[in-house]
Order: sequence, then structure tokens, then C-alpha cells
Amino acid sequence: MNKEILMAVDAVSNEKGVDKEIIFDALEAALASATRKKYGEELDVRVSINRKTGGYDTFRRWKVFADDSTELEVPERELRMDDARDIDKDVEPGGFVEEPMDSVPFGRILAQTAKQVIVQKVREAERAQVVDAYKDRAGTLVSGIVKRVDRNGVYVDLGANAEGFIAREDMIPREPVRSQDRIKAYLKEVRTEPRGPQLFLSRTAPEFLIELFKLEVPEVGQGLINILAAARDPGVRAKIAVRSNDPRVDPVGACVGMRGSRVQAVSNEIAGERVDIIPFDDNNAQFVINAMAPAEVTSIVVDEDSHSMDIAVSEDKLSQAIGRGGQNIRLASELTGWELNVMSESQAEAKSETESLALRETFMKQLDVDADVASILVQEGFSTIEEIAYVLASEESMDGAEPAADLVEVAGESLSKTLARKGIRTREDLADLAVDELVEMGNVDEKKAAELIMDARKHWFAEEAKV
Repeated sequence: MNKEILMAVDAVSNEKGVDKEIIFDALEAALASATRKKYGEELDVRVSINRKTGGYDTFRRWKVFADDSTELEVPERELRMDDARDIDKDVEPGGFVEEPMDSVPFGRILAQTAKQVIVQKVREAERAQVVDAYKDRAGTLVSGIVKRVDRNGVYVDLGANAEGFIAREDMIPREPVRSQDRIKAYLKEVRTEPRGPQLFLSRTAPEFLIELFKLEVPEVGQGLINILAAARDPGVRAKIAVRSNDPRVDPVGACVGMRGSRVQAVSNEIAGERVDIIPFDDNNAQFVINAMAPAEVTSIVVDEDSHSMDIAVSEDKLSQAIGRGGQNIRLASELTGWELNVMSESQAEAKSETESLALRETFMKQLDVDADVASILVQEGFSTIEEIAYVLASEESMDGAEPAADLVEVAGESLSKTLARKGIRTREDLADLAVDELVEMGNVDEKKAAELIMDARKHWFAEEAKV
């Protein structure tokens, strides 16, 4: 029987690819369970199998507590120090003492119990191996064969005992998927679960679209092009934002491919989903204009405080800008991260006029000024009382500003005070100005302005000469 134990361990280990130690642990647990059934379930039993011979020994164990402890609850498994020292004089509280006891024979019933325990342990080990193999692959593209489809979702065989699960909400609507189909998906999460799926996949995530383009467009893998964002209406339409890191590479053209081959390959993988490729722009307004394609934007108003933009288009393009069911504007909003309000040119003008009138009334009431002054404030771009107060405070601060000695030395006292009130307080500030800026600020002619700026820059050239 001892040899049979070793043979069984070898067979299961080779067949399932599970470490032998896991199987030995399962056998020891099964033998301990059988021992408790024979001698008493309340006992604490430990079984040790010899990894070389297959022989095994059984021990009864007690946990050791201090003599004055009040924590003892199960006398059959616990001893006070005074009694435990009779078995092992070196034991300490919190440790264990044990004595050999009769081992149960490895018969047919025990073998069946051991088999059940081994199967459970093997499953647990296999699931742990899957998690270990895929935990660093979350956020990547995976592919496999569809094992089965049910009302909950799709189960995908990823190979090496790994199974992925695509929930119904992560499947592209109305996409036909059958058993034995080869399928790609985005690995969005790896979870350690005692039962059920552990690898959760998605075919609707925006990241899935990005990964497909990485697969089809070599320039992305080479770092020449970045795909910065994606927004999808799965199976219908999508938008991706791309930027080139090399001025010689057209990011949109590279993603489209020769005669549309690359974008078509991606579209075929996602049930014919139409993909708009949008050039990214650091200017938020321009990026939104790009994202609204194919609709043409005639004007745009940015509200930084509410992180929103009002977009105006011509009357005949309004339905195109909104898209079927609001699809185009929704995807553009998701792609750019801005709340977008689309309207016709006439609606935009009416809204602007209404807001201007309301703002003028507010200024007239709160600042106690007439309609003409309030209108000028609105035309100058002020939208709140706080903005006006800030500008006035800044001007007052400038009015009291004194020029530095090095500026007075170059520009003279009168001009220096004028410049200081406009934020130019040092010789270095003057040296940084352009001629036309100084003409406007100092009310001097171009010749005089050029001479003053060159005088202010003399120390630059002196320092360069020393170097």
C-alpha cells in the first residue's frame, strides 16, 4: 500500500501538473480525517507521510496554554503547561505537544476519501496556478476558443487549464458567438475565487479597442503613435484619439492603413463597429472640434469652471452633430472628457444674448453702474463680480509698485514708474520685452524703445563675453 501511495502521487502530479507536495498534504489531511472518525472527531490529529517510502505515522496533538490561562475550551485538544511538560519539557505556551497513536490502515474507504480530498486540492492548486499565470496580464489582450455559451455569458478556453468568462453585459450586443469559435477579448480583471470564474474578460471595454489597434498598427508598438483615449457604442460606432510622436508620421493615416485595411481589420473583429480616428490636440477646444467629426463646428464657447463647452453648428448639420440617439455628441464627450452642449448657430446667438443681458443686469445691480458701463464690462469678457474685483485689486497693487534701481538707471525715473505700474519692475523685465510691447506700455516711439531694450540687455552680452 505504501508503494501505491507513491505511485498515486506521481500519477496525479504528472497528469495535472500539480506539485507533489500539494498531493502529499491532501493525503495527510485525508488520513487525519479518517483517524478522527475512528477515534473521536474532537481529537487534533497530525499524519506525516514519508516522501521516499510512502509509510506514514500518526500523532495526537494538544495546544499548550499557561497554567493560569482561562482560554481552554476543548480539553481533548488543549493542555496546561504543567501537564504538557510531562510530554515535552521544552514546550512553551502557544506551542504544541504530540504523542504517537495507531495509524488507520489505507483501505478502500480511506482511499475514496483521499481521492475526494486530492481532487479538491488539485482544483484549488490549478485555480491558484491560473491566477498566478494571469495576474500580471490584466489589462492585455487574450484569445481562446469558446467552450460554451449560456444565459450568463460566454466561457472561453484560454489553454493550460485557464478559463475566461465574458459576462452578457461585456459582450457586443447581437454579436453571434458559437461554441468552438476563436475569440479575442480584453482581460479586465483577475480575481481569486473559491468557485466560478476567475478571469473576467470584456469585448465592450474601450481598452479592448485600443489593444486591437496596437495589434494592427506597428507604429503604436514602436512608440511612434500613442492612442490616448477611446469611446464606444459597442457594435455600432466608436472614436479613438491618436497622437504622433514623430512629425513625419501621420497618426490618422497610420491607423487607417492602406485603403483602410487596418481600421477595417479592427472593425471586423468587433462586429462591424464603425471607428472614427480623431487627431488629439493639446488645445481642448480644438480637440473637441476634432472629436465632433464628421460634423463641422462653427463656434465654440469654453466654460472652464463647469468643464463644459457650448458647440454651435449650422442648422443643416445639427442632426449630424448630435448623431442618432445622441450618439456622436455622447462619444465626443466621453472621448474628450468635457461636457458638450451642441446647438444651432441661431440658438447659440440667442443663448449668448440672453446670458449677456443677465450678466449686464447683475453688474448694474451689484456694482451700481449704468447700462453703458455694464455693457463694456461684459464686452471685455468679465463674467463674475470676483473677476472685476481681482483686476481692480491687481491694478491698485500695480499703482503702488516701485521700480527697482537697475530699471531707473536704464529708463529714467518717470518712465520706470509708468512701467512698474504695468508689471515691469526690473531691468530684466525690460530686457525681456519686445519693441512693440514697450511702445504700447511706455508711450515711446519705436527707436527709443529699441534703444532702451538694448541698454537693458547689455549685461547679457557682457556675461557672454566673459564665458
